[in-house]
Amino acid sequence: MSFHFDCSIPFRIFVTMAFNMIPSAWLIPLLFLVVFLMAATERISGDPDALQDFCVADAKSSVYMNGLACFNPNEASPKHFMTSALRTPGNTSANPLGISIVAANTNNVPGLNTLGILIARIDMAVGGVVPPHIHPRATEILYVMEGKLSVGFVDSDTNKLFSHILEAGDVFVFPKGRLHFAQNIGEKPAITINALNSQNPGILNIPLATFASSPAVPEEVLAKSFAISSQEVEQIRKLLGGT
Repeated sequence: MSFHFDCSIPFRIFVTMAFNMIPSAWLIPLLFLVVFLMAATERISGDPDALQDFCVADAKSSVYMNGLACFNPNEASPKHFMTSALRTPGNTSANPLGISIVAANTNNVPGLNTLGILIARIDMAVGGVVPPHIHPRATEILYVMEGKLSVGFVDSDTNKLFSHILEAGDVFVFPKGRLHFAQNIGEKPAITINALNSQNPGILNIPLATFASSPAVPEEVLAKSFAISSQEVEQIRKLLGGT
């Protein structure tokens, strides 16, 4: 079956003619295929594809956009595509959770802008915890350089926990948008390298978002949701720096 596209025919009429030429038995399968491909494309994609080789972020630009504005590519240099920030061990004692997170992102590697990737080093003291959190815009992959970790994520359908004990050289993946965590259960400090498929994956720290938001989530909502008293809500808020 074939047809000739007459350029004098308006596009709307052409589309109608094309659909009329498709056997009715094919329409539902074809529509299903189109919807499936659209859903699959959305599911596997991270940040939008760049329209140029690179787009070095212009930190001085006041333009507000999806991503960061670029400066003249003729002014780009190798220094815009590198950082030494991940060389230095983090100060885990400065954080009550016993962790330090240093990221290579558009703040220190402006050449990452529009490339849809971010990498971070996490140092964890013995017993240190990366609390339950969500990255709404990225999948995360974790590589253990040193130490022994307990990691896991919870699925959205059955609240099933997928957890594992990791040691040096192991890799674990946290799917996009899933609540996940990590804890150093070893007898020495741990180091991980974490990569995410977005230059700005976002992070929703569950304890802080729940008990230390601004304005605060209503006390009655938290008390009923967590089956705790109003006094306990206030106590947790104070511990987490909420109001």
